[in-house]
Amino acid sequence: MESALERKERLKALRAAALAAEGRQGDDVEAPAEAPEPEKPVLKFRNYAVQDTKRIDHERVAPAQPPKFQEPVVETKPEELPQEELLVNIAPKKANWDLKRDVQPKLDKLERRTYRAMLELMREEERARLEEEGGVQD
Repeated sequence: MESALERKERLKALRAAALAAEGRQGDDVEAPAEAPEPEKPVLKFRNYAVQDTKRIDHERVAPAQPPKFQEPVVETKPEELPQEELLVNIAPKKANWDLKRDVQPKLDKLERRTYRAMLELMREEERARLEEEGGVQD
């Protein structure tokens, strides 16, 4: 491991090399004589009216203006078009083809069950009618 002094010297040399690459002299690497004071940012207030203009530098920004709305121009009115053309534009081409496709197997199964239940009810009614007549079958 390197000692603290060796590391300090190595870092000082790296700083000097970096400053030399920037074009400045690296004689006083550790503490620069005068650091340029950073510029204060100019504040832009859109929704706030600044009361203390002496202490706060700011730029007044105009409020945002929404774009003007223009009515769309309709070239042909619906009254001028033939009735058939209006219906074609309104009605969907295939309104429920996917619904029929998805539900059809279930409907088929229910139809078979309904048919069987109707047959069973008819048979029970026939039995009841025959019992009332006295059990004579044809």
